[in-house]
This record gives sequence, structure tokens and C-alpha cells, in this order.
Amino acid sequence: MNADPEESAGACYTHAPDISEEARANRKLLGTVLTAAGLVNYPTEWWHWSFGDRYWALLTGKPAALYGRKELDSRN
Repeated sequence: MNADPEESAGACYTHAPDISEEARANRKLLGTVLTAAGLVNYPTEWWHWSFGDRYWALLTGKPAALYGRKELDSRN
């Protein structure tokens, strides 16, 4: 997990062709549940799911993200 395509031989892709049937079934289950909850997947990282950010807004056709950067108080 958390490896780029070169490090993982492509297994990091959500729909990687060269993964075990068990891994494929687990990714499908994860995708079904998280998609039903309104999240979107970053397809080059099977573990990366988003809700409310710019990527989510783009994929769901929303006009804007639900949240943006958090400004930190410089006194802390």
C-alpha cells in the first residue's frame, strides 16, 4: 500500500489487472461501500478515497468543494 506504480508493478491502481482474485474482490467491496456513501476514488491509488475536496467536486459535478485549506493561526 502507498506505493507508486513503479514500486508496486501497477498493483496500486484500483483496477489493476495483475492482483489476486481475493484482492480484486476486496477492492470491489470497498469501492461499492464507499461509493454508496458518496466518496470518490483516486484510480491510481486503490486506498485513496475523497469526500468534499476539489477532486470529489470535479468527479461528482459539484460547483465547488465543501471545504478548502485551513488557515492556521500564526500565534499557535
